[in-house]
Amino acid sequence: MGSIEIEKKAEPISSPCNEIDKFLEHITLERRLSYHTLRNYRGSLIRFHKWMKKEEPKMSIVQTTKQTARSYLIESQDLLARKTLANQVSALRTFFQFCQTRKWTQSNPFKNLSLPKPEKSLPKFLTTQQAKELMNSPIIVHQDSKRRGYLSSRDKIILELMYGSGLRISEVTGLNHEHLDLKNLSVRVIGKGQKERICPLSRRTVHKLVDFRARYSKDASLSSPLFTNFSGRRITTRWIQILLKKCLKAASLPLDFTPHKLRHSFATHLLDNGADLRAVQELLGHASLSTTQVYTHVSVGRLKKAHKLAHPRA
Repeated sequence: MGSIEIEKKAEPISSPCNEIDKFLEHITLERRLSYHTLRNYRGSLIRFHKWMKKEEPKMSIVQTTKQTARSYLIESQDLLARKTLANQVSALRTFFQFCQTRKWTQSNPFKNLSLPKPEKSLPKFLTTQQAKELMNSPIIVHQDSKRRGYLSSRDKIILELMYGSGLRISEVTGLNHEHLDLKNLSVRVIGKGQKERICPLSRRTVHKLVDFRARYSKDASLSSPLFTNFSGRRITTRWIQILLKKCLKAASLPLDFTPHKLRHSFATHLLDNGADLRAVQELLGHASLSTTQVYTHVSVGRLKKAHKLAHPRA
């Protein structure tokens, strides 16, 4: 695993106008949105600005009319996936709302625009057996390494935190030793928007963490990263993405499975075994219950499929 490189963030893209610069500064410094969200907002605004300058070269972005916004939406429907288009319109709507508060524009041209209904796609997840095979895969991945004990121990814990505790990939990389409360079988997680939540740890994971820290942690001070690479630097989200690909291959599982789908598996398996929806919401760190409810559709879908296959009158 020494070949896994440190993730490098892309250089900031220069914005084409002052209003966009001010908005991006606002969501970065005041709303403290993530780098990923900032990048998506910037991309959406720049894409619209380029299109508008081509269509209406003499018009500034704050002079955008409802008709211009509607034309952009109609043209983009043939070029973008529905979900991508919805995300871009959401960014534009937020931007123009910001412009309204600054009195740079009188109205929000993207407010109440009708969007095409998004395709209904249920989140993919692993079966219980597949999850078990994935959790054991680091042993196979590192079987020829001189440091296989350390590497397989570390990588097993990383996978178990995502599947067993529902942590996001960015939450795993951000863990320090101070976030662990092994006595109470829990970990303090810094999630989206710097919101904190407490996630339970299984006894199996705690035993592995105790053993890992005792054997391999060179620096277990409170503020030091829990997981590091060969150079002693904090692992990155890109690093975990590459690790997962190797583990999926070793376990003969679909290679298009992503780290976030381990969270899908975590939530689905909880609900399949009778967990309360609001409890799952808290464990996932979702701000809205509607975000979590998609997993109930997965479970109901599985029930319908089982009924259709097994019941004589289905």
